[in-house]
Amino acid sequence: MRERAFWITGPSRGEIRDAPAGKPKPGAVIVKAIASGISRGTEALVYEGRVPESQYSVMQCPFQEGAFPSPVKYGYASVGVIQQTGARVFCLYPHQDRYAVPVEACVPIPDDVPDHRAVLAANMETAVNAMWDAAPRVGDRIAVVGGGVVGCLVAALCARLPGASVELVDIDPARAEIAARLGVGFALPGAAARGCDLVMHASGAPAGLTTALGLAGFEATILELSWYGDQLVPAPLGEAFHSRRLTLRASQVGHVAPSRRARHSRRDRLTLALALLRDPVFDCLLSGRSAFDDLPATMARLAAEPGGALCHVVVYS
Repeated sequence: MRERAFWITGPSRGEIRDAPAGKPKPGAVIVKAIASGISRGTEALVYEGRVPESQYSVMQCPFQEGAFPSPVKYGYASVGVIQQTGARVFCLYPHQDRYAVPVEACVPIPDDVPDHRAVLAANMETAVNAMWDAAPRVGDRIAVVGGGVVGCLVAALCARLPGASVELVDIDPARAEIAARLGVGFALPGAAARGCDLVMHASGAPAGLTTALGLAGFEATILELSWYGDQLVPAPLGEAFHSRRLTLRASQVGHVAPSRRARHSRRDRLTLALALLRDPVFDCLLSGRSAFDDLPATMARLAAEPGGALCHVVVYS
């Protein structure tokens, strides 16, 4: 058996490599990939070689091969079928057509979650962790700055809170249509509601963080979901930051949120994420698809000119 995988070979360069498959270890299962998702924000930073050296160990994903900055095999949103049983599973595995993993690394996909929607599981897991970190309350006025996949998922989850008022804030007016489908309001940064109880920031841009700080009300919390790679981020911590007694804190999916860590494992969190994807509304976050063989060109295009792309699905024959 042979296996083919996408490797980042240098800054903004990638290729598909073909290699003999290694002998599976005892207890491993063979997964044949059906689809994988490109988590554009993080993967673009890795693709462009922008992982800071200090974060090399922290940014390793499960089953990654190679090392930062390159060559490295990176990715974490694979949907496939276990060859031995025929079960559909989600696995935090790079873009590869066939692979052997311990059975415990495979999380079953609910029957009513289609293959392509299931690739959103890693992003939904991030959104779940953000909800656990932020602990929004009934009736909260919530702003989500950044209408990428994670921001949209967070906004959709917040909108399910009784009495909550949720506004998605983005510089792209086209995100208004996505917001409407998700059941949340929309505003450009200059028109967004201020005095919020909670602000979630997921734009990945320093300007977005500035917007988020400006929307927070007295003694509110700004939850930072963006990862900037090696970029220095200026933050306006003068002005009203102190007088409004604001709290700026980070949320990152590498650890289960402290409020749930004693009772929920990472597998529990991922299982919940897949269950939440039963809602067909999340299909609106799937903005394109292409063949696995085209992935080198697709990744280059998405990194250079994303053009409003949300989750791009890679399809395996």
